[in-house]
Amino acid sequence: MNRLAHRSTQLRQLLTGPTIVRAVGGHDALTAKLAHQTGFEAMWASSLAASASHGVPDASLLTMTQFLDIAESMAQASPLPVIADCDTGFGDARNVAYAVARYEARGIAAMCIEDKRFPKLNSFADGGQDLLPAAEFAAKIRAGKQAQDDPAFLLIARTEAFIAGRDLAEALDRAHQYAEAGADAILVHSKSVHPDQVLKFAAAWDRDLPLIAIPTTYPQVTEAELLAAGYRVVIYANQGLRATVSSVQDMLRVLSQAGTASALEERLAPMQAVFDLQGMPSAYRTAP
Repeated sequence: MNRLAHRSTQLRQLLTGPTIVRAVGGHDALTAKLAHQTGFEAMWASSLAASASHGVPDASLLTMTQFLDIAESMAQASPLPVIADCDTGFGDARNVAYAVARYEARGIAAMCIEDKRFPKLNSFADGGQDLLPAAEFAAKIRAGKQAQDDPAFLLIARTEAFIAGRDLAEALDRAHQYAEAGADAILVHSKSVHPDQVLKFAAAWDRDLPLIAIPTTYPQVTEAELLAAGYRVVIYANQGLRATVSSVQDMLRVLSQAGTASALEERLAPMQAVFDLQGMPSAYRTAP
């Protein structure tokens, strides 16, 4: 058995615990180590972060192999279970089945796929957000569940109904169809500046499946409020990426204008902190 295979079981156990599971978005092993170091319970292998790290739009441009390699590096780097953001599943039902087998074999705890058409566009970008017919997306979920070997592996269905401007009734209908197809959890996405949509969805949800929220545009909602509403996972999907962009821009601007590295020194992590994250002291210790 893959040495990371227990991560799916670990995630399922977290989902039944008394507190909400907090996942941090990232695209590399370093972020996974930092998330573990700072007390989070899971990682979100973000397609937005992965695409941004390659300097391309989050619009289904990277391949499954690129996404998978990133997710595996995160899983290898820390003991946190990784939830992989797999956009629309890389194609049709056959592609989803293939991806499930590959991700499971590489020790990823869960895959999340969304009910938009391929190629997708990031949910917060200007432009069309075209949904796949619910029955067609449910077929993807069924194919993925049939392809998995480990019964603990999770396949998460993400509905973009609110993102596409649809109402609560359609969001619920879609989620019901995905639950019947075998989804292990439902991610309810919204770009409202208030948490009303996700809270109303939870109030009307009548299935014994965990709910997941991504509070990007409604950051004022608290973990306690989401948990009380019925959400079991909160994903901080892009805060790390956005912090990196703003911090690196600020630092490089100072460096460019100062003409000396001393202008930054007091604001930088010491080299020893980097070595510690890399495992440098133990890996390169000289024998006495």
